[in-house]
Amino acid sequence: MAGTGGGPPPDARRLAVGVLGRIEADGAYANLALKAALDRSPLDRRDRAFATDLVYGTTRMRRACDHLVDRWLHDEVEPTVRTVLRLGAYQLAFGGVPPHAAVSATVAVAPRRVRGLCNAVLRRVADELARGGPSWPSPAVGLSCPDWLYERLVDDLGRDDAVAALEAGNRPATAVVRDDGYHQDRASQLVVAAVMEPDAGPLSLDLCAAPGGKATGMAAAGAHVVACDLRPHRLALVADNARRLDADLALAVADGRNAPFRPGSFDRVLVDAPCSGLGVLRRRADARWRDDPATGGRGDAVVHELAGVQSALLDAAADLVRPGGLLVYSVCTMTEAETAGVDRRFREGRPGVEPVPVGAPWRPHGDGGSGGLLLPQDLDSEGMAVFRYRMPGGDGEA
Repeated sequence: MAGTGGGPPPDARRLAVGVLGRIEADGAYANLALKAALDRSPLDRRDRAFATDLVYGTTRMRRACDHLVDRWLHDEVEPTVRTVLRLGAYQLAFGGVPPHAAVSATVAVAPRRVRGLCNAVLRRVADELARGGPSWPSPAVGLSCPDWLYERLVDDLGRDDAVAALEAGNRPATAVVRDDGYHQDRASQLVVAAVMEPDAGPLSLDLCAAPGGKATGMAAAGAHVVACDLRPHRLALVADNARRLDADLALAVADGRNAPFRPGSFDRVLVDAPCSGLGVLRRRADARWRDDPATGGRGDAVVHELAGVQSALLDAAADLVRPGGLLVYSVCTMTEAETAGVDRRFREGRPGVEPVPVGAPWRPHGDGGSGGLLLPQDLDSEGMAVFRYRMPGGDGEA
């Protein structure tokens, strides 16, 4: 394919280097930076898919790639060179690209002044991998995640489940499409099923609705849904999805901790709360690095701060459910603090609520196994937790 304006021909690796540079230097979100670059690019479908894998894969495996190349560097290199070396190491170690092509094509998109260095380093990485090396200095390096994240999940899930969850998070997400054409992970669809399964009545509130997958799923299952979100631009995503899917939703911009509804207004309320997102690392390639203490992040402190927000949302939502109605709490993460810890705090403060178990395929989770947990390796899905409660004062029927 010929280039335009006298510039170089379009190349998936060149595009990937540019996007990876934005992620590293500007803190850009991988999905947004990649989409913007692809929207401007004349790459064909095959090359667009390759560029997507390069950006997401190199971002996920950044720490492991750094270990592979740092063994052959005597001094720190400038950010652009670091990006090129990571890109080449990803292709060699994880991307399934033949070594000759991975090295030569990656070196070709490096700045001319450093092509010799990039060629030498990547050839050494290729040779070492061909000999079966290297060994990883720690599980967190081999799994390409921050130390705090690995330690947190091992403490909360046990080592075997934590490693399996992180390994699953390093694989590309499987595309799942609902009957109405909306792309939604199976775990999120199971949350919708958990909201809709008990006979609690049709009037429903999705308190943290953006981008609208669960709200539109509830509407498709027969609920009359009010969808809320804190930020207008986020609620606009809900409106766009509702319009495209012909879903009838009422929309409201509101802070879920102080929502403008009368107590007891709804038959069922879903609190799909903001969380650390550690269950969706395969889809949010850069999420694992954003709170890394090694680069100035807050690590575990973020998890506990979010647990406080989640508890406040859940407690406020409980007042909006009618007597006998259903309250559902879900998060796309796997930490104890944001799942069983929030459930425990909520039930201690409201002893009259009745847990409603969710059953298979959810793992029993929380005190007494009243809630459910899905790890990414369970269904090749997102990691997700869900808890259901029947509110006191009614018979539970519509």
